[in-house]
Amino acid sequence: MTGDNLKVLNALDVAKTQWYHFTAIIIAGMGFFTDAYDLFCISLVTKMLGRIYYHVDGSPKPGSLPPNVSAAVNGVALCGTLAGQLFFGWLGDKMGRKKVYGATLMLMCLCSIASGLSFGKDAKAVMATLCFFRFWLGFGIGGDYPLSATIMSEYANKKTRGAFIAAVFAMQGFGILAGGIFAMAISAAFNARFKVPAYEVDPIGSTPPQADYVWRIILMIGAIPAMLTFYWRLKMPETARYTALVAKNAKQAASDMSKVLQMDIEAEEQKVQQIAEKPKGSYGLFSKEFLTRHGLHLLGTTSTWFLLDIAFYSQNLFQKDIFSAIGWIPAAKTMNAIEEVFTIARAQTLIALCSTVPGYWFTVALIDVIGRFVIQVMGFFFMTVFMFALAFPYNHWIQPGNRIGFVVVYSLTFFFANFGPNATTFVVPAEIFPARLRSTCHGISAAAGKAGGIIGAFGFLYLAQNQDPKKADAGYPAGIGVKNSLIVLGVINLLGLLFTFLVPESKGKSLEEMSGENEDMKEMEAADNTNPRE
Repeated sequence: MTGDNLKVLNALDVAKTQWYHFTAIIIAGMGFFTDAYDLFCISLVTKMLGRIYYHVDGSPKPGSLPPNVSAAVNGVALCGTLAGQLFFGWLGDKMGRKKVYGATLMLMCLCSIASGLSFGKDAKAVMATLCFFRFWLGFGIGGDYPLSATIMSEYANKKTRGAFIAAVFAMQGFGILAGGIFAMAISAAFNARFKVPAYEVDPIGSTPPQADYVWRIILMIGAIPAMLTFYWRLKMPETARYTALVAKNAKQAASDMSKVLQMDIEAEEQKVQQIAEKPKGSYGLFSKEFLTRHGLHLLGTTSTWFLLDIAFYSQNLFQKDIFSAIGWIPAAKTMNAIEEVFTIARAQTLIALCSTVPGYWFTVALIDVIGRFVIQVMGFFFMTVFMFALAFPYNHWIQPGNRIGFVVVYSLTFFFANFGPNATTFVVPAEIFPARLRSTCHGISAAAGKAGGIIGAFGFLYLAQNQDPKKADAGYPAGIGVKNSLIVLGVINLLGLLFTFLVPESKGKSLEEMSGENEDMKEMEAADNTNPRE
């Protein structure tokens, strides 16, 4: 079937793994390293922000962010990411992947630094500044999703394409890990330098003035990895699939890939001209043709990513609350503000090290062996099983002697999220849609995921509150409790498993086979042979 494809695309499909593949993984992957660091590091510092800016004199517990402020601080970057995925996904198909790629990274760098700055000293000014810049930080991060996935899929060969795209995404694990380790290092250094008592000993003295530097440094440092790869993003050539199939410039595509692959490639300008002249291969996103060919595929990629991220983001952003509820993190009043950051960061780092990072790399190792479908079904299945295993005997888990068991099972849900749908929902939309709509469809799928993430991030805040209004956090109404929240997340994972059956398997197939563009080329050639030109 590959014989019907353009020679430049065939050359990419059958190319042996070369240095340029690893270069592309690092350039795209460092963007995801920064994405994960920036999106998840906020969960490390929200308790400190509450202590610094929302202290209540005489309160038995340290200050905490009011519900609306906490929801905004945790969720505003996700809102920006959703908007960025849609906008830059569309722009990547209109202007080209490369032209937009540098802009997303620059936006991430600037807003990462700016989110640690404040216009004013009072709580309202600091939170407004933080939310403003984290929205635009998320907007830049959002662009990285469709562009990085599309670029990597269009550069990769058929045999190892899944592993290469998954490797880019797997850099998220290192970003989460780096966020935890760096927060531990900074908080340990500040705590050693500025010794202060716990909150229960001295409520005001437990939050030293220098604590205000800790959260700012943690947020701002996320810009460094992105800056390191900015030059190399600008130097990357446009992908051959965009240049040939969308921009219709066969000569440029052949020239670019000849340099990358270090071989001579025929331009085939006449064949590309034939593709450009035929209406068959130019249907739009809102056409009946797209709905017939790819409507169910898009429903599958959007629904599975949406359902996954409800569970994934509620777990990730609020794991500190779950750890506190089971007693794995000591009561806040027994620590000072800086110690609390260290304790939360340590818990997040352990989870990342033991389950999150290994889960990603299991996917990288096996995705081209057992396929996307098997990994996604298996991941959703075990996430459902372990979520129910946490939920139904929840009262057993919260007993002091059983807390380690809770953390182990909780870690396994993370492992199978990452050796499962969290990776495959990113990979598949970059493989199954036509080149001219690939970035847009990936952006739509990713945005559906972020909509789920927003529901998870905002909804879990309220859902997980104690059913007794007196035991709920200050400012929150009574919820359904952690146990019932975990049951809800288990049901959501089960729905994700069912919707996976709408998504086709793309293992070992070329992008043009999956999208139907090969069939279009065959039909055009057959028509030309039947009706030769004068």
